[in-house]
Amino acid sequence: QVQMVESGGGLVQAGGSLRLSCTASGLTFDEYSMGWWRQAPGKEREVVSVISRGGTRYYIDSAEGRFTISRDDVKNTVYLQMNQLKPEDTGMYYCAAARRSVWDIPTREEEYNHWGQGTQVTVSS
Repeated sequence: QVQMVESGGGLVQAGGSLRLSCTASGLTFDEYSMGWWRQAPGKEREVVSVISRGGTRYYIDSAEGRFTISRDDVKNTVYLQMNQLKPEDTGMYYCAAARRSVWDIPTREEEYNHWGQGTQVTVSS
């Protein structure tokens, strides 16, 4: 049974930082591209960042230069370091796993096989 557990969310002031973690079990972690998604109140879920099996990275425009995604295939964990946070970064953040080829960067929800339960990030102004 696949489990994906996020942690690291919380309440932070604008300009602050948070580091999200997601640890997966029950799957062969290095066979998966890993993504971070978020859903703001009243909005659709959107991809924030993705890291491929080979380490290539994708960021949504608003995250470029502020967020850094990384993965540790020994610890079965993907991270999202978020700096210079803004109120518009507020939302529920989900990690997701997509079984893809080495350099694939999946950006559509239907490409993902497994999802975590989410961790809330709230950025106050």
